[in-house]
Amino acid sequence: MTTMTSDNDLTNFYETVEILARDAGKVIAEAINKEKKVSVKGIDWDLVTEYDRRVEETVITSLSAKFPSHKFIGEEDVAKEGKPPELTNDPTWIIDPIDGTTNFVHKFPHVCISIALVINKRVEIGIVYNPVIEQFFSAVRGRGAFLNGTRIRTSGVQDLSHALVGMEPWLAKDEKHTISVYSRAHFLIQRTHGIRSLGLAALSLCYVAMGAIEAYHIEGIDPWDVAAGQLIIEEAGGTVVDTTGGVLDLMNPKVIAACNREIAEQIVNLFKETDSITQKKISDFLPLINSNAQ
Repeated sequence: MTTMTSDNDLTNFYETVEILARDAGKVIAEAINKEKKVSVKGIDWDLVTEYDRRVEETVITSLSAKFPSHKFIGEEDVAKEGKPPELTNDPTWIIDPIDGTTNFVHKFPHVCISIALVINKRVEIGIVYNPVIEQFFSAVRGRGAFLNGTRIRTSGVQDLSHALVGMEPWLAKDEKHTISVYSRAHFLIQRTHGIRSLGLAALSLCYVAMGAIEAYHIEGIDPWDVAAGQLIIEEAGGTVVDTTGGVLDLMNPKVIAACNREIAEQIVNLFKETDSITQKKISDFLPLINSNAQ
């Protein structure tokens, strides 16, 4: 069933969550230089601290009190339940309490809280806030994208050879992504101004929105890494697509975010070429590998 929401409702939702995001930011900023209790969620690079849990619990508790019919998909809550989240048409807050937890643990100042409101499976509000360097990105659908209250736009670059592209090479630690990460990074290095890696998706997406980089690519992530940043890019004039060039699946995001459709299509085509070449090279080695195994 479709949920009906007015402009006044969206304004109310936004004003409420902005206050919560700024309050959560104070917790993150005050804690970044402190020693933290760190644990691991399943894989050795997926870290969590007491501050991740504290921020998420505070935000969800406050929003639940104000909007009791709303649903929630939070990174730490999902990890605790141990089952994939389900997205319905109901108003649903998607929350990453600290994106860039590894950065946070190491006192690297690129960390943020990311909060999105999804209604009828479409992102309507997005906030990404790095309180350490005081960057507050925000968007409400149809009202533009903003950094610290000033409207932002994506870069006007239309040729990939003039682009700066963000991606996350650390994902090569996961064998499912090893080959594609290394091969795609190689081709991007050769055909762009260069690549950059900050270790977190939400803030990197916002850097596409503000025109600091022309594109960003990542796979192997979750909806809370992408939801808010996707809307902020789109409201800034950019586009976010699946790595095949199709519509992004928010619940299984394989992301190419770009300043415009031209750059997105060029990266899609580059990856098709890259993956084809890589697969051919792998197939050339398979007979040798199999013979050695025997």
